Amino acid sequence: MNLSRLGRGELLAVLGGLLLAIGVFLPWYGTNPDNRNANLDGASGTFSCWEAHPILRWLLLAAALAPLILAWIILRDHQLSWPRGEMTAVVGMIALVLVLYVGLVDRPGEPSGQISLKYGWFVALLGIAAIIVGGAMRAGGTERPRKPPGVL
Repeated sequence: MNLSRLGRGELLAVLGGLLLAIGVFLPWYGTNPDNRNANLDGASGTFSCWEAHPILRWLLLAAALAPLILAWIILRDHQLSWPRGEMTAVVGMIALVLVLYVGLVDRPGEPSGQISLKYGWFVALLGIAAIIVGGAMRAGGTERPRKPPGVL
């Protein structure tokens, strides 16, 4: 394994994956302490993604692994049928949509207007952005092989 094969894109994506993994365990939501009816699953206080989303937490941790898999592929010089980094960027985009949805559109808790976003949500969002940019940087640096006309 030659560590010099890893470029800035892969290192940025790995950093983003680590930020996303850490962000899952940081506080994402906080209930309004002035409103005694504000709760998330019957409890008040601050909640991490790990506590609030039983399925999404596993999806985000899987997305955090994508840059590490990209780095492994590059270090081992595995051949792929698609540009390296492309799948990592796609996984990052899916994670971005999921995090934006649970943070902005369908925030957990009752009433949802009394649940605020905490810094862990923003850390996860920053990590996802780094995954997308790092994967795109790697995919953009790889030239696609040309196929003859009429071949899909």
